[in-house]
Amino acid sequence: MRPTLWRFSRDDLMSLLSGIRYNLQGLWLGLRTPRLLALGMLRFFIVALLAVGLSWLILAKHTDILSMMWPQPESAWILWAWYLASWILSLLLMGVAAVLAYVLAQLFFAVFIMDLMSRITETMATGQPAVAPNASLMTQMAFLVRQELPRNIIPILITLILMGLGWFTPLGPVLTIVGPMVAVIFLAWDNTDIIPARQLLPFGQRFKTLGATLPFHLGFGLPFLFPVLNLFFLSFAPVGATLYHLDRHKDAFLNPDH
Repeated sequence: MRPTLWRFSRDDLMSLLSGIRYNLQGLWLGLRTPRLLALGMLRFFIVALLAVGLSWLILAKHTDILSMMWPQPESAWILWAWYLASWILSLLLMGVAAVLAYVLAQLFFAVFIMDLMSRITETMATGQPAVAPNASLMTQMAFLVRQELPRNIIPILITLILMGLGWFTPLGPVLTIVGPMVAVIFLAWDNTDIIPARQLLPFGQRFKTLGATLPFHLGFGLPFLFPVLNLFFLSFAPVGATLYHLDRHKDAFLNPDH
């Protein structure tokens, strides 16, 4: 019997579509709920302001960076290529600035807003206060911040490295596609992992859950690929991610054998 490669099955497709549905469902609920709307827009403006500020700082050094990589040629025949490289570098630097802004926001502001949005959503969905472990609020918050390193920052940095390698290797077209897909999967998990992380579950157990639900997380993260709109989707993602976790937990309770 010949070994078979992993194939994208019908169940995987349904799981992917379910991820998209939960993301949109969470966005719609967030827009209709005043407290969630206020917190989501606060998170949006924090990331947007950081992105603009970092873009300004990085682009201010744009000419110096390009000169180190490729001094401006004197030949008019090559000058057009230099200007093209300048535009490409500008777009790349703006992308890096957006990623850095998101990471900084997660570490200093957004992770707390995410958890609060998740608690509000959980209370709305269950009619009961959000489930929390027998630990102080400071312990829970410190744990959430520590999770950002393995759950978000390292995967994003690896993705940036892969995309950078794509510019210099024959695997460029493949890495250009795979890199963003890997990034959005981890960005989706950063949201669906809020409740398990708040409950102080071991990282290995939570990571195993991600491995078993990759199509869902890919679907949930696909809206994050749209420029500008991705900040908006990311701002309200904790709502849909919390709804998903609650539904998944309820299904597991009703069907313990599955």
